[in-house]
Parts: sequence; C-alpha cells; structure tokens
Amino acid sequence: MKNLFSNIKGDAFGGITAGIVALPLALAFGVSSGLGPTAGLYGAIFISFFAALFGGTNTQISGPTAPMTAVSMVVIAGIIATNDGDVNKALPVILTVFLLAGLMQIGLGVLGLGKYIRYIPYPVVSGFMTAIGVIILLTQILPSLGYYPKEDMEFVNTFKPQAEEVILENILKEEAGEGILVLEDFKETINRAHEISQDAILKESQTLATKETSGALGAIKAFPKALQNINWLELILALGTIFIIYGFKRITKAIPSTLVALVVMSGIAVGFGLNYRPIEEIPSGLPIPNLEIITGFNLSSITPYIFTALTLALLGAIDSLLTSVVADNMTKTKHKPNKELVGQGIGNSIAAVFGGIPGAGATIRTVVNITSGGKTKLSGMIAGIMLLVILLGLGPVASQIPAAVLAGILITVGIGVMDYKGLKAIPTLPKDIKLGPLKMSSEVLIMLIVLLLSTFWNLVYAVGIGLIIASLMFMKKIGDLTAERSDVKPLKEEAWADEWEFPSNLKEEVFIKHIKGPLFFGSTSDFQQLAAQIPDTAKTVILRLGRMQYMDQSGLYAMEDMLQDLKKNDDVEVLFVGLLKQPRYMMERIDIIPDFVPNEHIFKTFHDCMVWINENIKDEY
Repeated sequence: MKNLFSNIKGDAFGGITAGIVALPLALAFGVSSGLGPTAGLYGAIFISFFAALFGGTNTQISGPTAPMTAVSMVVIAGIIATNDGDVNKALPVILTVFLLAGLMQIGLGVLGLGKYIRYIPYPVVSGFMTAIGVIILLTQILPSLGYYPKEDMEFVNTFKPQAEEVILENILKEEAGEGILVLEDFKETINRAHEISQDAILKESQTLATKETSGALGAIKAFPKALQNINWLELILALGTIFIIYGFKRITKAIPSTLVALVVMSGIAVGFGLNYRPIEEIPSGLPIPNLEIITGFNLSSITPYIFTALTLALLGAIDSLLTSVVADNMTKTKHKPNKELVGQGIGNSIAAVFGGIPGAGATIRTVVNITSGGKTKLSGMIAGIMLLVILLGLGPVASQIPAAVLAGILITVGIGVMDYKGLKAIPTLPKDIKLGPLKMSSEVLIMLIVLLLSTFWNLVYAVGIGLIIASLMFMKKIGDLTAERSDVKPLKEEAWADEWEFPSNLKEEVFIKHIKGPLFFGSTSDFQQLAAQIPDTAKTVILRLGRMQYMDQSGLYAMEDMLQDLKKNDDVEVLFVGLLKQPRYMMERIDIIPDFVPNEHIFKTFHDCMVWINENIKDEY
C-alpha cells in the first residue's frame, strides 16, 4: 500500500491524462462493436481500474482496443443475427461470452501460461493486426458517408420476400416445438400467418439488410449504394475529424489530437445547430450489473461460442503482454506476465457483468500515462475513476457527439493499427518456398493468408489456420535441417574424430550411422530408409546417439520399425553408443531395450564399443 501511494502527483496526472485520451476511443470502439458508446465507456472504466489493481504491470492502462473490438464486433453481429436482430434479446448471451473470455484469461494466468504467449509467430500477429486495420477502415466508410443500410428503404424492401420466408419458417418451427403442426391441416399455420404485421416484415427485412452489409465484405457490397446516397454533412464532419487528428499532431503532442478533434467537431455541429446524426444516448447514473447473465444462463446458447471466447482471451493476453513489454522498455522495470493475465481477466469479467465490451492493455494510453508521470498501479485506477466521473457528470453532453466524428476517429485508428513494419519487409524476406511457378517467402504467405482470411471470412478461424500453417512450415524446416545434418552415409564418407582408427578390414562387416539432432515426426521419413541403405555385407550396425537429445513418439516407432526390419530380414545386430537419458527412457517404455537392443549392446563411449567389436566381429570379406 505504501508503494501504491509513493507517486501520487505523477500517478494522478498520468491517470487523468490517460483517461482523457481513452474517452473518445472508448466511445468510438463501443459504437463500432454494435453495443453502443455506453458499452465502450463501461468497458474502459472497469477494465482500466481492475486490470491495474490486480495486474502485473504497474504503468499499464487497459480498456477497449482495436483488435479486441474487431473480434467483439464479429461476435456481437453473429449473436444478434441468431436472435432475430434484437440486441436486447442477444445481450445476455453476448455478455456471457465476454465473461467467459475474462474467466479464461484468469485461467491462463493461474496455469502460468503467460510466458508462452510470446511464441506466437510474428507473421500471424502481423497479418492479424493489418487485417484489424483493414476491417476498421472498411466498416467505418459507411457511417463516415452517412449511409446506414437498414434506413435505406429501397434497399431494405429488396429483402421483403426473404423476410416473409424467414418469419414463416419460424412459425413452422414454433408449431413443431409445440406439437401442433399437422401436415394434413394447416389451419393454425394460416391463422398465425395472417397475424404477421407489416412492421414485423419490415423489422426482419432491416435485420437481413444489416446482416448483408455487416463486416468488411458487407461494407464493400454496400459501397456503391453508399456513394449514391452520400450525406455530405456527415462526410464533412468525418473528414474534418481526420484532418484535425493528423494536423494537430504537427502543432503539439502535449494535448491528444483525438480529443481536440472530438471537442472541436462536436462543438461545431452542436453550436451551429447542424442537422447531424448523434450517437446513441449515454445513460446517466451509475452502471448497473446485468444479472440476466446469471438468471437467464443457457449452456446450449453459449456452447457454439466457447472457441470464440478462447480466441478473445488469447488475443487480449497477446495485446496486453505486448504493451507490458513496451512499458518495461520505457520504465526499465519487469512485468509479471501471469499476474497481468489474471488482472486483465478480472477486469474483463467485471466489465462483462456491467455490460462493457472486452479490452486489453492499450499501448498509446500506457505510453501517455508513463510520459505524464505515472509510475504505479494507482495511475491505471485513476484513469478508470476519471472515466466514471465523465460518465456521471457529462453523460448527457457526450450523447450529443456526432456519429460521423467517431467514425473519423476510428478511421485514423484503423490506419494506425496496421503493421507497416511487416508490410515493408515483404520484398526483402527470403523466398524459401515455391507455389507452382511462383517463388515467395513462407512468412509472407502466412501473413497474407491470415490477412485475407481475417478480413473477408473469420478472424477467429484465420488465427487458428495461420498458427497451424506456421507450425507445419516450421516443422518441415526443422525436419529438413535435421535430415540434412543426419544423412545416412557409409563410414568411408563420414567419420568422427574417434573413428579414424576403426579397423579397415571390418568396414564391410560393420556399418556406422550418426544421428545428429532430435528424432521426431519431422525427421523420421529419412530415418525409415536406413534399413534399405545398409550394405548386404554388414551384420552389425552401430548407431551413434550421443547427439540425439530428444525422441518423440513418431521417432520412437520409426526406431522400432527399423530395428524390427533388421532383425527379421537380415538378423543384423544393433549397437547403441552414447544413448542419452530421454531417448533411453522412451525406448525402455516399449521394450526396445532390452528386446531388440540388450543392455550389453549399449555403450557409453565409442572406445568401449570398439573393444566389443574387436572381440566379437570377424573379418569375412
């Protein structure tokens, strides 16, 4: 507690400044997610406070971030679509998924998995981050043009036949569930169909129109219509916001340009009484927990989203720990990764209960905190309290912010979040794979696959596929290197220093094989050819295993198959030299030792083996 209050003045200034910087982003990310500005603000308040209190990075400022919001946006859109386009009906399920992600983060920290996050390959992270930027840019083009598909009645009306089909299908499902659907008598179905109002058809049509134009691909589809229906006032507000954000940075960086843009453009819109579109109303008063998460819990509605929750948890972990590294470099301290994950998980869990969107450690806000004087956890807690004060005191004022201004802010976020370092490296990376006539870098290929799949298909699956491809390519490279270093060669072509005095008259009878490096699933294919490459004259094979540090199950069975072949076909004796602890343990478990290679055929040194050779092998050729 003493350390917590050791830098009150610096922490207060750092926390207040970081809170002010977080405000426009929290509102913008909330709107972008689909749950509204309040959800973004609640997420920023609770995650910032509790992640700082329980986390393992003293200067970290947490809250909604671009990657977490992009994934949340997909989750929210999907759950709303399966709940007839009704946000209120879908909200408990959405928040339960976010709560589950928070609990999973706590689990990752408790299990001590924080230190393994850094092993995620850079091309996967690079492709994902660039995709986040592209998604944010594409999805914010429509609101910056003032085009909202579900309000374009000409477009919505094209979905009426499909809407009627969906409603009728729902009626049939309801009747089947109630046990009153009789194929011979459709009277009840006809009665219910007559009760369908035009409002219900319109609402379903709007849901379908929104679904059709959601995400990056949907935004591209809707772009021609948006160009035909540009709201010039909204476009000017968005462009003005972008201009101020980039322009004000050239004047000074002491005041956040995002906040300046928010205040100036909102002031102009309100002051001149312009007929603009405001954001959703931000409720006044203290946040209230959404107890329907507990009272209305239904396992079957959550099951399809367990993998999604895990992705959110992992993404939040990566996002936070990368920011922790940045904080360490600036403050010359060392964060505690597992404790940080527990803190982030607690913050996300509490935010979910109160209706906030999930978040993570935010790099820009953390840097602002440190440069403004923040040194302890108190700074992050003050940032959360600052946002709560703004919510309670300025909620009605914030409700007047133009939606186009937040779209402009998000466009700059999308541009900033892309991984330009990775993109610039594309021409210079070595072209190590061939796809038909095209030669390219495997790392570039992984990055592009993750980028395209994330942008136009599914963020969650894209990361999984990227990790699988990266792992397979890594395994192939390691396997190729291992196989290259441990080629099966006759003794006369390759000899180690202690083998020069091997009796020349026994070189026909004895075959020596050097295994260098691990014998694992990536290197077993060449090893399996060993039996076929042993000369017919050789009745003894010496396997030098002093450099085979590791053997996995694939390697173990490859060894067993090779020994079986030698025993069955040629009755060849095998001697082990320098067998290490782990491979020996593996071979003893399935009785390779002593069934195929008895203990008296296992030698510590090549010299010991030579003694046995001289005593037992006769020159026959």
